[in-house]
Amino acid sequence: MVVVVSGIVFTIFDRGGFDERVFDVTAHLTWKALPPATASNEEQADALTALVREFDMQVTLFDANREVIAATSIPLPPPRRKIRGDGWHRHKGIRGFGPVWVTRFPDGRLFAVDLRQRRDGHPIVGLIILLACVSIGIGLSAYPFVRKLTGRLERLQGGVEKLGAGDLSARVEVEGKDEVARLATSFNDASSKIERLVNSNRQLLANASHELRTPLARVRMGVELLKSKPDPKRQEALENDIAELDQLIDEILLMSRLDTNSAPQLNENIDVLALAAEECSRYEGCELSGDVCEVRGNSKLLRRAIRNLLDNAHKHGEPPVALNIKALDFDVCIQISDSGDGIAEDHRDHVFEPFYRAPGRQNVQGYGLGLALVRQIAETHGGRVHLTQNGPTKSTVELVLPRLS
Repeated sequence: MVVVVSGIVFTIFDRGGFDERVFDVTAHLTWKALPPATASNEEQADALTALVREFDMQVTLFDANREVIAATSIPLPPPRRKIRGDGWHRHKGIRGFGPVWVTRFPDGRLFAVDLRQRRDGHPIVGLIILLACVSIGIGLSAYPFVRKLTGRLERLQGGVEKLGAGDLSARVEVEGKDEVARLATSFNDASSKIERLVNSNRQLLANASHELRTPLARVRMGVELLKSKPDPKRQEALENDIAELDQLIDEILLMSRLDTNSAPQLNENIDVLALAAEECSRYEGCELSGDVCEVRGNSKLLRRAIRNLLDNAHKHGEPPVALNIKALDFDVCIQISDSGDGIAEDHRDHVFEPFYRAPGRQNVQGYGLGLALVRQIAETHGGRVHLTQNGPTKSTVELVLPRLS
């Protein structure tokens, strides 16, 4: 902007060519006004003095041999080099004089002028003043916008520092719709994910510690009893406890892996109906129906999700259990229904939380990790899972996954 404005101003007010023509005309008029070269020096001096008396400048008239003919006050130094051609020529002066401008008359005489006293200033001074004014104007105009931007960045920095200090609830206000606003939105999203992940890990660690204590206590007691008296039934119970403990640890590790950024490979084309048929064959009284469709994902994880849903339906519901697959426009909906008592509305949002058990289900075998794993597997595949209630005594879990086009 400074360059453009400067160029426009200097284009409009550039008087170099005009001044040059004016100087040429002035030199010609001066030559016409002075006596001819054949006149005496006194006559030429008087005419020169009368001509420049009102202009308050130092001028000197030289003959063709660069000898002084007439001068106002102190004669200017003669040019140090020969004047060639018409027009004005700039020559450095001596001490006490500024640059001297010299022109040659048609009769060979030289006319020297020192404009030092008439000059308002060097052109570079005007350029510097112009650029300084433009810069100050730009700075004053831009300051409110820049200060507003830096203020938002400072508030964003404060939020980052709070988050780094351990305040996981730190958020920043999203102001505007520019890049800084998008950065603030990204920061808030990242903070929410970090807070959710840390809280989930804390809850998982606390609940896992509690749940592990019971099977470990049974294992310890079984080992002590086997030491005193071997018993096949106790040995079988000990093996069941170890298997139960191994299953719990496996589910905890799987949840932990799904919580991290090391996402599993989702590069398989999976026939959902075939996969569901294999899992339904493991249970009695399980009815399968639906459309043939494919999804992109991890077959082991999807198998685990369908198995957990069927386990949950058989443990907490009543037969018959129905599994229906619907091919939607862009999604695949896996519905698993049972004929049990259902879940109260105020508890439906909690069934997908780790280690949660609905009231009255505390004695059912399991640790409350099945549906939590289903939700994580669904989110890993870009899908979702939710629970609906079809009538007073029938609940349905819907697992929705992106359909492979």
